[in-house]
Amino acid sequence: MDIRVGRWKIPGKPLTVLVNFYPLFEKKNEIYAKVWEDYGVDSLHAYGDYDESSMFGHATGLVMESYYHFHKLSNKNKVVAHFNEWMTTFGAFHIQKNIPEIATLFTTHATSIGRSIAGNHKPLYDYLSEYSGDQMAFELNMVSKHSTEKKAAHAVDCFTTVSDITALECKQLLEKKPHIVTPNGFEDDFVPKGKTFTQKRNTARAKLKEIAQTLFGYELKEDTIFVSTAGRYEYKNKGLDVFIESLKRLSMKPDLKREVVAFIMVPAHIKGVRHDLAEKLANPNAHMDYWNKHTTHELHNYQNDNIIQAFQWFHFQNLQNEKVKIIFVPSYLNGNDGIFNLSYWDLLIGMDATIFPSYYEPWGYTPLESVAFSIPTITTCLSGYGQWVKAIFEKTNGTKVVHRSDYNYSEVLDDIATYLFDFIKKNETEVKQVRKEALDISKKALWENFINYYYDAYDIALKNMNKRVKNK
Repeated sequence: MDIRVGRWKIPGKPLTVLVNFYPLFEKKNEIYAKVWEDYGVDSLHAYGDYDESSMFGHATGLVMESYYHFHKLSNKNKVVAHFNEWMTTFGAFHIQKNIPEIATLFTTHATSIGRSIAGNHKPLYDYLSEYSGDQMAFELNMVSKHSTEKKAAHAVDCFTTVSDITALECKQLLEKKPHIVTPNGFEDDFVPKGKTFTQKRNTARAKLKEIAQTLFGYELKEDTIFVSTAGRYEYKNKGLDVFIESLKRLSMKPDLKREVVAFIMVPAHIKGVRHDLAEKLANPNAHMDYWNKHTTHELHNYQNDNIIQAFQWFHFQNLQNEKVKIIFVPSYLNGNDGIFNLSYWDLLIGMDATIFPSYYEPWGYTPLESVAFSIPTITTCLSGYGQWVKAIFEKTNGTKVVHRSDYNYSEVLDDIATYLFDFIKKNETEVKQVRKEALDISKKALWENFINYYYDAYDIALKNMNKRVKNK
């Protein structure tokens, strides 16, 4: 295999190895047979990205093995190999089989079968105790992914997940209670400070307003409220359905005085930029197709897109007399999308509030990113982040955690609409206080506060590895 070795350009500049794992495809069946014999992983029903992920995982194991032997390491060095998500499990299998003195950890950030149950509109939470992970994997054609994840959870020296809600999932669906929960921390070095923060926020708000006005064909008021949601295009799991319908309920409140423009920043299957929009932005006299006041980029299939269908169902027309308008931004915001040409974070900083009403969200980086930018956010108790906020903060307006279950959909819609309506009515002093409370939350979730969970996990792995080696 070809490899490239360098340093990752993040704090600490860790050693990083890039691996070309494609040559392993020639030995795919042999690798699958070995993992079946050693661990009982069923790769027979594999499809889609399973092959690529498994070969990548195996390649990581080979690289670790080579590094270990080249540097003549031993168990005196207390070496730990940490694998994240089912896609890397084959690396854990290889290490534990070939270098038993390396302690192995496996972290699942979301069980593959739990995500599939939720994504297939089956009630995950109220019936969790009745589900069999193996049976549901067969029913939902997830046998191989579920198999490798479950076997890894049972085989490694320390099994972890990122939240208490996912730990319950693991116990039921993988039949393995995690040794420890390791919440997802983050570094806030990507958040600008002082005058730079203010400048970037002003730039973002100007850009959001410019795009919206050009797309709608009329000017917005100075006190327009900007809200957003973002993430993967998982229509139910990420709560995109709830986001859209809650905004419809907001629009029906008779006392709503200010304009609200909502942005759905979710990458979808696009052809490219809206050329008419791009030309209009460059030249105000250019022609604009105002039949489409909803998307910034061209979709391949408007008719079968869930978000577009919801816009039509709830009659969002983005007319000037409507208080609530919605814009779908279906492109990756990498700073070079052709319309905004700003990164996601450089647009997020301009928002007044964000909404992430997830149904399935093991942790939730998106609301955490929002509060890091002093943006108050709304999430649900079905997200790991939401549960963490409720446990840590007795009362805060920086993050509103909405109670959500399998059967209170309408109540969730009303709660979000009410929270947002109440926020819109706040005066400038009150908004500053809410923004401060949002920032305070983010400080509690820095890696410096969460790293101890990982130290504990590594201790557990090393102790269990020593027992495993002694019992051989």
